[in-house]
Amino acid sequence: MARPLRHPTRDQMELPVVLDCLSDPIRLAIVYHLAQHERGGTELCCGDFNELSGKSNLAYHFAKLRDSGLMQTRIVGTNRLMKLRREDMDARFPGLIDAVIKSAARDAGRLQLLPECEIADAD
Repeated sequence: MARPLRHPTRDQMELPVVLDCLSDPIRLAIVYHLAQHERGGTELCCGDFNELSGKSNLAYHFAKLRDSGLMQTRIVGTNRLMKLRREDMDARFPGLIDAVIKSAARDAGRLQLLPECEIADAD
């Protein structure tokens, strides 16, 4: 039986923890990638990020994102489906996620946030 995943409540989210989490290039790339898919309500699974790093390293980054409150993960069978906690982040820190995503989109090529074929889609 899998342990339930811990997600902080909206009131438990702390700005220093969120900003520290976003300072890592891999975690920034994960958030950016999640933001690119949130318009359609799409949740992504762990395998969608394999180009960024190895599985164990990604598991560490997913946990950090979850603990900061930036990302929500739900378990469906053997899959972990992830999405941004946009509503909670916007309520707690208005405009922060939009500013981060806009800045990341501007620098996506230099930061290597996405595979080359997907960078053009960010515009």
